[in-house]
Amino acid sequence: MSFFHTPAGKYSNWLFVAIGLGLATVVSASAVIYIKSYSTQQSSIPNTTIIDKVFVDKSERRLQLLSGDTVIKSYHIALGGNPIGHKQQEGDNRTPVGSYTLDYKNENSIAHRSIHVSYPNAADKARAQSLGVDAGGDIMIHGQMNGFGHLAWLNQKRDWTEGCIAVTNEEMDEIMAAVNVGTPIEIVE
Repeated sequence: MSFFHTPAGKYSNWLFVAIGLGLATVVSASAVIYIKSYSTQQSSIPNTTIIDKVFVDKSERRLQLLSGDTVIKSYHIALGGNPIGHKQQEGDNRTPVGSYTLDYKNENSIAHRSIHVSYPNAADKARAQSLGVDAGGDIMIHGQMNGFGHLAWLNQKRDWTEGCIAVTNEEMDEIMAAVNVGTPIEIVE
């Protein structure tokens, strides 16, 4: 009996197994290549450079690391889904405007690493209280949502956060290494 005259189901299971194994091999090889390239990347910011300010321009979708008046590195950012104007309350999807401090780092965030922005300050809390709303909080500079780093090329083309400042995972690694807790951040419209 030839191959073409066998019952339909006899070889179909083997075909699925072969396709599955081939796909697994391609995915595994891609993962190894990605991990190797990721682990060998070096920061372009010298270890001796002290970043003493982070500057965010919301209208230009740009975050800059500054040493004195010198821009050391600039990154394209994504903001909250309703980016125009100062954050008024929890859930408004706005990124705050003003002077704050980067007050702690989080290695276990829901996104790839994060640095917390000290929003809300006293003025933000007073404004929210006068409006009878919750000022919100948990404003961070962070990478992509965990498990979605491979989609940064797409995510960073739109404003997708709930008020945070998003960069790629690789950029977040660089920012985490370069910026110390206590560094001031200025966010402008």
